[in-house]
Amino acid sequence: MEQYSFAVNCSILFTDVPLLDRPQAARDHGFDRVEFWWPFAAPVPTDTEVDAFVSAVQDAGVELTGLNFAAGDMPAGDRGILSDPQQISAFRDNIDVTVGIGERLGTTAFNALYGNRIEGVDPQTQDETATDNLVAAGTAAARIGGVVLIEPVSGVPAYPLKTAADAVAVIDRVSARGVDSLRLLADLYHLDVNGDDIARALDAYAPLIGHVQIADSPGRGEPGTGALDLAKYLAQLRSNGYDGTVGLEYKATRSDTFDWLSPAVSK
Repeated sequence: MEQYSFAVNCSILFTDVPLLDRPQAARDHGFDRVEFWWPFAAPVPTDTEVDAFVSAVQDAGVELTGLNFAAGDMPAGDRGILSDPQQISAFRDNIDVTVGIGERLGTTAFNALYGNRIEGVDPQTQDETATDNLVAAGTAAARIGGVVLIEPVSGVPAYPLKTAADAVAVIDRVSARGVDSLRLLADLYHLDVNGDDIARALDAYAPLIGHVQIADSPGRGEPGTGALDLAKYLAQLRSNGYDGTVGLEYKATRSDTFDWLSPAVSK
């Protein structure tokens, strides 16, 4: 694990301080990379809100390595809006804002949560909506040298992408439309909880892995609080050629939540 550079996910860590203070909190703990879920209440925030977020990252002297597209009301169970036929305009407008922030901050990885299945809406219609929206998102991200990440997620039964293969099927649909800027987000915690064969997936889809996130399983706490052999899987990723940042997307279970990292680890 110590071969990697880590980015703190400031939407799930440092939650005891205001959101705009979290990049500085990460910097104060020795990290120079951060990532965020969508940090605004609406898909299209005001210019003032965007400027304040950008300034918070810049003033802290950290790099924003990843940013989610708007995903709806996450605490209420939403996991994305891009497959909702009623929210096409909202997602398309959000693409411009998200990629615009990325252009200002040098961010090139944008996580597009797929969205839950909606009762009464044909799943095929949702998939077609998602494909169209991801073509648009992938095209926009590619203009700044970026990629759109597709993530299997656990804990929400209505979310249809459970395994790496599920996410890759989405990537393949978009690639068939001529857009090749989509990549797999391999969150080892979610893959484990969903019962995926992690080792097989990391080998089978190595060329498509665009980002990695970790938390221990069960519990989603710090590495070492569960039974997931994160060191083994990160070593496998390294041997397969992954040399990107690893996102720390776990829930702190103790005050010194980074004590599992040795002082020599690149943050």
